[in-house]
Amino acid sequence: MNVQELLAKYATGQRSFSCIALPGANLQGVNLGGVDFGRADLRGANLTAASLSGANLSKANLQGATLERAHLSEVILCGADLTQATLTTAYLNESDLSGALLTGANLSDANLHMASISAANLQGANLSGAKMGGVRMWKANLQNADLTGADLSEANLCEVNLTGANLDGTDMSETFLTGAIMPDGSIHS
Repeated sequence: MNVQELLAKYATGQRSFSCIALPGANLQGVNLGGVDFGRADLRGANLTAASLSGANLSKANLQGATLERAHLSEVILCGADLTQATLTTAYLNESDLSGALLTGANLSDANLHMASISAANLQGANLSGAKMGGVRMWKANLQNADLTGADLSEANLCEVNLTGANLDGTDMSETFLTGAIMPDGSIHS
């Protein structure tokens, strides 16, 4: 299936496209709200400014995909591979990224308000300026992540690994850090 066929089927009401293979597809600016892309291959796809609110992208392969300014509110991204993906200024509020691979991903200035990112790997990710108030990140790996100027107020970072992370200017007011490994290697009690 190609992009034109996908969009035509979506326009007729079809929403289930699990396991679809569209690596490198240009889906810039499309509206695919509520679509099921579970286990889809979207490596390197261009989803800039796309609207996928309420979509299922669980276990999808989005390695190196561009999701800049994408609307991903309330999206299920459990176990998705977003390694080296660009999510700059993306809207991911109330989304579920539990167990997702976000190694080296760029989430600068992204809106992750109230998202669930538990057990996700964000090693080396750029989260500078991200809005992460109320986020749940239990047992997430944030080693060497850049959180400069991020808003982590009222977030739950219990047992998170922050070794080597840059927290300069990060708002951590009322943040839960029980058992978190801090940038200097100490464990917060």
